Amino acid sequence: MDLRAFFNRRRTAYVNTFENPMGREVLADLARFCRANATTFHPDARMHAVAEGRREVWLRIAQHLNLSDDQLFELYAVKTAKDST
Repeated sequence: MDLRAFFNRRRTAYVNTFENPMGREVLADLARFCRANATTFHPDARMHAVAEGRREVWLRIAQHLNLSDDQLFELYAVKTAKDST
């Protein structure tokens, strides 16, 4: 499987999982839990790091639901190339 097909399949899996009534209910819960629409700042650095980790998960889900296959490919292919250097 080539890289573009891999991202297409993964995006399809996210869409099939979340783009239905039950999936949207889960997304609403995750949005609150992951602080999707709120600052992650906390004066305690460890609590701030926990909140940032949760938010990173939210952002990944949102990317797979809102970006096109080509946009995801560009985002992750560039990131993968940078990480390997």
